[in-house]
Amino acid sequence: MAYMSQQTKKELAPAIKAVLNKYKVKGSIAVQNHSTLVVNIKKGAVDFQKDYLGDDKYHYQINPYWFERHYTGKAKAFLIELFAAMRGDKWYDRSDAMTDYFDTAYYMDVNVGQWNNEYEVIV
Repeated sequence: MAYMSQQTKKELAPAIKAVLNKYKVKGSIAVQNHSTLVVNIKKGAVDFQKDYLGDDKYHYQINPYWFERHYTGKAKAFLIELFAAMRGDKWYDRSDAMTDYFDTAYYMDVNVGQWNNEYEVIV
């Protein structure tokens, strides 16, 4: 059963903040519904819209399973490092959708901007 505690968030936070600082991105870390580690990205030097391969330019949530197919360049490099930091050494996924069995340490969400406050690219 997926479970994310405040203590686990505190343990993962230094690595996540190091990635945010490396790429000059401002964001916050939160726990949602005791099951999801969330990173909300507000502004930074990574231009997600420029490096996005899809047609939809209004992408606010990054899919942790498919982002490598949808991003290139600096945005892809940032997301690879960010998700690695969010996983840390505690994350596992033994899920099997074919048998309707889901067993993961916790879920991960990365939000670029918010519905009421767009992500700001800072050069």
